[in-house]
Amino acid sequence: MPYVVTEGCIRCKYMDCVSVCPVDCFYAGETMLVIHPDECIDCGVCEPECPAAAIVPDTDPRAGRWTQINAEYAQKWPNITQKGTPPEDADAWNGRDGKAALFSPAP
Repeated sequence: MPYVVTEGCIRCKYMDCVSVCPVDCFYAGETMLVIHPDECIDCGVCEPECPAAAIVPDTDPRAGRWTQINAEYAQKWPNITQKGTPPEDADAWNGRDGKAALFSPAP
């Protein structure tokens, strides 16, 4: 049961989750992070660290299509092992609905 980053991360990209991940399974895109499903050890330490509540188990109904997006883009985007600086307007995007249209496939 790997964890999945959902649309709540888009444009927030806080990266608090990266700091606690013991296996460095996060990958960074232009607008969000994803979790590599084959690297995630299901420890769950990332989930409560996300200020945007964007990380859920893959069995959660909110994971939906984001499960495939995480698997696909973890193969394409660079691995991130340290917390970076979130976007300046991250707080303004936190909690907004309908951010899926803002997803960018760019690394």
